Amino acid sequence: MSISKSYVRPIVRGKEVKQVEFGAKVNMIQFDGINFIDHLSFNPFNESTRLIDSIRYSRTLFGKITHISADDIYATNANRKWCGRQNITTNFNRKGRAGKHEDQRQIMASELRKERATRMEGGFGTEKQHYSLDKIKTRTQLNKILWIFFGVYKANAVRIAKHFAQEKSSQRAA
Repeated sequence: MSISKSYVRPIVRGKEVKQVEFGAKVNMIQFDGINFIDHLSFNPFNESTRLIDSIRYSRTLFGKITHISADDIYATNANRKWCGRQNITTNFNRKGRAGKHEDQRQIMASELRKERATRMEGGFGTEKQHYSLDKIKTRTQLNKILWIFFGVYKANAVRIAKHFAQEKSSQRAA
């Protein structure tokens, strides 16, 4: 028996273990450890073209954005120029000559990269594994989208609950 899922197309990922995946591609932003779905599509898209829209979306949620950390794929010339005009510090590797405060820029970029690697990549991995987002077995496109949203928001609820529990225990200790 075969169930047709016309909305599912192969998406080339460029990863060592899986060159091609099927299902939804999700672009997420993270603020203070909480993930937000910025864009979800069953068609392939280049996430680097989403950076400016993601920052604009972040601004509607949180106001002024002064620092961002992103994968190297986002470090396009257009994104670099736009972030520079917006006075947004990034973790992108420098192109060209070093500036006057290059040592401080490198320290900031390193810290942003560390935060991204631990918080964001770790968070996405957790969501995929613990909330079964890597093994969604629904039959309809809407159910698949709902499964993704509920998985992400359940993971956020767990993070928030842990944060409040840690806050409460530190208040008791003080």
